Amino acid sequence: MAFKINRSRNEPMSEINVTPFVDVMLVLLIIFMVTAPLLTVGVQVDLPESAADSLPDDQEPLTITINSKGEIFIQEHQVTFKKIVPKLLAIAKNRTDTRIYVRGDKTINYGRVLEIMGTLSGAGFSKVALISEPYKS
Repeated sequence: MAFKINRSRNEPMSEINVTPFVDVMLVLLIIFMVTAPLLTVGVQVDLPESAADSLPDDQEPLTITINSKGEIFIQEHQVTFKKIVPKLLAIAKNRTDTRIYVRGDKTINYGRVLEIMGTLSGAGFSKVALISEPYKS
């Protein structure tokens, strides 16, 4: 017994054509994959290399950057040394368990990076870490 579906020409089609939707989603995926690396912190520094594994990200960390001139940036905004702790406390809403990444240019004096990390530690921030480039073999 064969069933024949009798469909008149005026009856609307009930299937959804998902091909254009998939095409748009693939284009958006490619756009986001290309632009995601560009959304990192905008201050250009030459990071040292390290063979250490990366840390897991559970929330968006704050980033402090020290460029080759010794200028200090919180995210992309330049700050003075004396205003680092008050600005971080304001941004983190007085939560000292906020993860803070320190990015220091490899040409900057190591003591300057330690001075900033010591200031953060003295202010009560417990999750302070250094960022480096992956080791290129």
